[in-house]
Amino acid sequence: MLLIHVQKITPRVSYTFKQICKRILGFNVDLTSKIETFIAHEGPKLSYGKQPLGKELYFQSVDLLFEHGLSDLDIQVSDWGETKCFFEVKHIDSALPFDIFAAAFYLLTRYEEYLPHVKDTIGRFPATESIAYIHDFLQDPVVDIWSYKFREVLLKKYPDLIFQEKKFEIIPVFMVNQTFVYKNKGFLRSLGGGLRDFWKLKIDKLGDRIKVLIGLKKDPYNTFDFIIRLQKNRRRKAKVLFGLGDYSNYEKNIGYNRPQHQTIIKHIADYMDVGLKASYEAVSDLLVLKKEKLRIESILNRRLKYAMCSFFKIKLPEAYRNFIELEVGEDYSMGYSRYSGFRAGTCSPFMFYDLDYEVQTPLIVNSFCYVNLGTKNDVSDSLLVKNEIIDYIEKIKKINGVFIPIFSNISFSDLRGQPFLKSILEFIWEIEDEK
Repeated sequence: MLLIHVQKITPRVSYTFKQICKRILGFNVDLTSKIETFIAHEGPKLSYGKQPLGKELYFQSVDLLFEHGLSDLDIQVSDWGETKCFFEVKHIDSALPFDIFAAAFYLLTRYEEYLPHVKDTIGRFPATESIAYIHDFLQDPVVDIWSYKFREVLLKKYPDLIFQEKKFEIIPVFMVNQTFVYKNKGFLRSLGGGLRDFWKLKIDKLGDRIKVLIGLKKDPYNTFDFIIRLQKNRRRKAKVLFGLGDYSNYEKNIGYNRPQHQTIIKHIADYMDVGLKASYEAVSDLLVLKKEKLRIESILNRRLKYAMCSFFKIKLPEAYRNFIELEVGEDYSMGYSRYSGFRAGTCSPFMFYDLDYEVQTPLIVNSFCYVNLGTKNDVSDSLLVKNEIIDYIEKIKKINGVFIPIFSNISFSDLRGQPFLKSILEFIWEIEDEK
């Protein structure tokens, strides 16, 4: 165990050191603000504050972890080895030239998303407004990289310090906006879709629609057999998150109560973890979210554990507070829809910290770094996609993190998706099996 002396044990200090030391690096720490206890301790120890106490291992702090509320911070980002860092410190005895603990807290809590910012067309925090994008470190899990720099310093001073090594993981996540494109839409929606195809002279699409409706062809969006085939005889790890919101401008899935819809959800749940893709309306409305939660629980006959916000629209802190209120265990929304990278600067799961209440919550946030939903805006070059994924995997493997790619069932469809993504997903699963 490592003893850490701080001038004051605040919720921010406890949260940050627990995340870096225990969850990322795998060793226990104890915090003290009593100098006598620190001096008397004969094991590994360090101090974190404005000034060192003596000749101990010392890390200079900035004010952030000892403050309450939000401030308009002046952040200067600098190069540091192969990465970037901010919150520079000046004390000559500081073991690191930056307060990586304050910087980690800033990124993990999404501090910048609480501050005034320009929103995109559907009210999201844009990647282009983030410090990581502006200073070109969005593609790097800097919190984990900093943590391993901290580890190097500790081992140099205390070579006998024992770390419980984490294992590199891959957790594919499949988001289901539309379970079917043609089937189970009801007579009026099917008729309207057919007339629209005919009016726009999309004869091939009209032909496919008719074949699916009369049972001569499988629905193009029903790519779940392929996903299940990959998952069979492997550890239960992949997540499939279904949208069960009411039909609206943003939600186009079929009714949750249709028997074929429920059957396919139950079938998938036999092989993978199934959760909820909260609708656009549910993200900011607790009552709507509760209704959708009850829907998925009634289908699965079990408590909802995994969830995601539609369009990755995380309005902090309300969206996560609603998840917590309804006892959702894990969120998979932490990322950007149009930019790959690490929104919270990490590839390790972390607990959501509510900056308004200054408290660590029980909600586990899982940060994804790659998303491909089978839309026209996605990259369509197989080699580019594969190389991007390999690059992320190599980075994350070095720090024993978690690689979470987001796909859609549409991603593997011949209708709107990119069929080559099947080989990409098979490639990802092969890497997972090498562990």
